[in-house]
Amino acid sequence: MKEFFFAQYATYSNLDITLEITAVIFGLLSVWYAKKDNILVFPTGLVSTFIYAYLLWKWELLGDSMINVYYFIMSIYGWYHWTRKNGDVVEFPISVMTIKEKYMASVIFVSTLIFVILVYFYFNKFTNWYNYVDTLLTAIFFVGMWLMAKRKIENWIFWIIGDIISIPLYFAKGFTFTSFQYLIFTIVAIYGYIEWKKTLNNSQTREVQK
Repeated sequence: MKEFFFAQYATYSNLDITLEITAVIFGLLSVWYAKKDNILVFPTGLVSTFIYAYLLWKWELLGDSMINVYYFIMSIYGWYHWTRKNGDVVEFPISVMTIKEKYMASVIFVSTLIFVILVYFYFNKFTNWYNYVDTLLTAIFFVGMWLMAKRKIENWIFWIIGDIISIPLYFAKGFTFTSFQYLIFTIVAIYGYIEWKKTLNNSQTREVQK
């Protein structure tokens, strides 16, 4: 059983293993804070994504690395966006997507998918079945992160779909710790959606009562 899950780490350096575990810990913290609608989602996410961007580029997983570079940038934007206030009132609370945002999400998804496919073709990286899945996963997560930065409840739907796909994908790639991380991500994301939905419903109820 131990060899089945962790045999691939025999060829990894102690530094890379330590970095992956550190990235997993901060990634889990980030998702937990996201579930709680807590601003700490971003600084913890920055640590995790910075490490993963380095490791995944080193391991030649280009799509995954680009996801984390994008996460890093969007975390900075989201950190700023979530702290904006109009007096004592949060300027951008949890909300649902507008028609314009649905259009933008579609544009981000399609353009990301095309871009990553072109990158993989350029570097001749379509050598395994999971490279094809990686292109789709990159597009899903790009939209999810954009929606989270904008505090849209639909971000959880994209996270859940992407996390479920990532569990077997990362295991097949040989990153057992990261695969376990996405299993936990899936569970937390489901509860995150439920918690954000309650917050949104309470907010809408208060608006009606005014």
